[in-house]
Amino acid sequence: MSNRFRPSTSYSTSASTSYGYGDYTTTTSRPGTRRGGTGRPSTARPRTGASTIARIEAQNVVCAIAESRGISPTVGLAFVNLDTAEAVLCQIGDSQTYVRTIHKLKVHGPSEILIVSTAASPKSKLFSIIEENLEDIGSKLTLLDRRYWAESTGYEYIQSLAFKEDVEAIKISVTGNYYAVCCIAAALKYIDLGLGMIFTYHSLRMRYEPSEGSMMIDVSTIHSLELVQNLHNPKSKDCLYGLLNETLTPMGARLLRNNVLQPLTDADVLTTRYAAVDDLTTKEEMFFATRGALKNFLDADRILTALIITPSKPTLQTTEMAINQIIMLKHFVGSVNPIFEALTGTGSSMLDNIRELCAPENVAPIQELIDRVINEDTTYARQPLELRNQRIYAVKSGVNGLLDVARTTYKEASEDAYQHCTELGQEYEIQLELKYENARQFYIKIPASEIDDRDLPPIFTNVIRRKKNIECQTLELMKRNQKVGDQTVENLIEEVRSHMSIMFKICEAVALLDMIASFAQLVTTNDYSKPPQLTDTLAIQQGRHPIKEKIMRTKFVPNDVYSTQQTRFQIITGCNMSGKSTYIRSVALMVIMAQIGCYVPATYASFPILHQLFARLGMDDNIETNVSTFAAEMREIASILRNIDRRSLAIIDELGRGTSTRDGLAIALAIAEALVSSKALVWFATHFKDLATIMGERAGVQNLHLAIEMEHNQSMTMLYRITPGAVKEANYGLTLARVVPLPPGVVDHAAHVAHKLEAHLLKKKKASETVLKEKRRKLILNLREHLVQAHTGVLEGEVLTAWLKELQKEFVNRMTALEAEASSVGQESDDEDEVMRDRSEFDDEEERPSTHASQRSVMTIDSSTSAGSDSTIRPMSKASTVRAVSDNER
Repeated sequence: MSNRFRPSTSYSTSASTSYGYGDYTTTTSRPGTRRGGTGRPSTARPRTGASTIARIEAQNVVCAIAESRGISPTVGLAFVNLDTAEAVLCQIGDSQTYVRTIHKLKVHGPSEILIVSTAASPKSKLFSIIEENLEDIGSKLTLLDRRYWAESTGYEYIQSLAFKEDVEAIKISVTGNYYAVCCIAAALKYIDLGLGMIFTYHSLRMRYEPSEGSMMIDVSTIHSLELVQNLHNPKSKDCLYGLLNETLTPMGARLLRNNVLQPLTDADVLTTRYAAVDDLTTKEEMFFATRGALKNFLDADRILTALIITPSKPTLQTTEMAINQIIMLKHFVGSVNPIFEALTGTGSSMLDNIRELCAPENVAPIQELIDRVINEDTTYARQPLELRNQRIYAVKSGVNGLLDVARTTYKEASEDAYQHCTELGQEYEIQLELKYENARQFYIKIPASEIDDRDLPPIFTNVIRRKKNIECQTLELMKRNQKVGDQTVENLIEEVRSHMSIMFKICEAVALLDMIASFAQLVTTNDYSKPPQLTDTLAIQQGRHPIKEKIMRTKFVPNDVYSTQQTRFQIITGCNMSGKSTYIRSVALMVIMAQIGCYVPATYASFPILHQLFARLGMDDNIETNVSTFAAEMREIASILRNIDRRSLAIIDELGRGTSTRDGLAIALAIAEALVSSKALVWFATHFKDLATIMGERAGVQNLHLAIEMEHNQSMTMLYRITPGAVKEANYGLTLARVVPLPPGVVDHAAHVAHKLEAHLLKKKKASETVLKEKRRKLILNLREHLVQAHTGVLEGEVLTAWLKELQKEFVNRMTALEAEASSVGQESDDEDEVMRDRSEFDDEEERPSTHASQRSVMTIDSSTSAGSDSTIRPMSKASTVRAVSDNER
């Protein structure tokens, strides 16, 4: 059985087709044409003169879209390109005008958009906005039953159709993105049963794509960095969102949360936000006027959303709610002008745009409509009875004759209810109080002490005992309640709906202003830096962990951060509890703060625009999915390695600690190599000192540690200060272990074993030609980067000359030290060869039978090397070494 849907505006075409899979309706954006109602629907791209944001060739792309039902919409999309066998999933935390959703549709340019059929009757806001932009997108709409948006089906399609090597990474990426998974289910089901096309197993290129213009932060990173919720206490405000949330309106709070989860990547927008925050912090009068004006706002998102929803079966309750919404709309409209006045004299382009949106002429038409129907002295009330009275007397007398009659009836019924209550109290000598609530309307409240020694008279019904009071009604009172009725103001609401576009824009402007004012409030109460600089270098002077700083009773120890491509992979070593995790977390949190337009806790900061943020923190087993610590961290790392690129930042804490030391070190080394190759900015905190030793000389790698002070290996003091180089303090774990009341001698024995192992390892350590070559290469690349920075920087004249001389001096000293080290390594090699020859001669003289095999072995090696080159034995000369390095660099 097929449905027919006839839109009232923008187009007049409707067609319906039924196939074995279910009923659907296809709607195009071009008026004046009619398509057949039977047979398979056309999937050709409609002809349109409009061009999308990204110019793409005409392709057959099916898009499924779904949204949450909340006030702050979350939109899921799935695009399946039938010409290139590629599927893209994404989920967007959007605004009430769905700007990001429409942008995403324009970028991908789908030829067909699938949407839930219930969104078309009555039209949801998302449906209406897509309908308005249908011609620009160059697409057509197809309505499907809601049951085909099934999360379980979506995961099944990912499991069976995605490339085998991508399945796990995609599953991790879409974890928590319910609507995106549902959309891929609907799109692929429609392609299968509606278009008769089937993808073979594991043949579909599938990926999760973050929203354009925002940083991608996956679910595990959001959780581990405590962006919106404290890990230990979900009700605590000790999270990044709780720290930043100085907003005064519900709209501003929702916008802030969306920004924390989706930081911006548009440098121009961020620059205008910094300027707006700076304007509010430097103009005290404007700041306090703005904060004062924002205090009066109700939840405008809820008000406007409720006004555009039409109930299928109007009832008395829906009518009452409609009047409530009009009263709240009146309050909202009246709150806009103070914003316009508060922003007078702003020098920020963003604040000036907000002021223009809040101009009186934009709200004047709505104000006139309301004033024509609603009494001027009507204000929003929060108490149920006051709100009811306001609702009854909101509409002016003479506007609606039936409403005037109902109002008179209500007045009489209310007076009768109060009179009835007074008479009952006098008759039964009981202290009574008339109360009102929306569900029961009028009821009687009696103190329990009034009837301790007697029964409640039978005239009282619907008796409810609540602590020290008894609540009840009478038949007469219930009759009075039945006489109370409200009348509709549907005509007013219908007229107001024609102005919803500007109202939603004003609502978004107020939300943005509230968030910017929240940042300004944060700056005035904390020692945060001036606007961060947007550069190619991540540099932070005296940076602090924003959440730790807030909750600590003692002063937080600040640290510097510096990262470029030549120091992009920073290995952080140090003692337990020395502050490694806090240090790397603070970097990630400050990056997020900078990319939402907020100042950061530092004296100076500059940041590159980053598009992805990854965090591998914590060491907990996942009991729900029967996954161990090691398996859980390997899953997360696999997802990071598949998605990380040059525009990403990653912080990784204690990788490889969930398995054996040898395997953990090997895996950590392999992963570190892959992360260095990705060119991303990475902070890698570890207790593997060998990792720092092995990776330390590689180009792009820098060793840092958190300093401590040790006293005779018996106690230590944490300095919480970042220091260059790998940690040198030996056996800090043993020092900490002494604090624990272990049995006598246990720690001493452990210390003895540790010293023996360390001495054994030191004998095996020797610098090789490869290591020295890598050191030279790293030194030269660092010099190149410094020269590029000098060329593009702001230093000039004598200051630049002095800096270059100092740079030259440091380079010559370090290169000379490396050459000396190379010479010593060569000498050690010659000495070892001499020792080996002496031992060989001694063995020959003694003619011990046990040495014959080794003799033959040595002779074999000698014969093989004699046929080749002596360079395999003799160390390379200083000149040839430098020449080899230069050739390698070229």
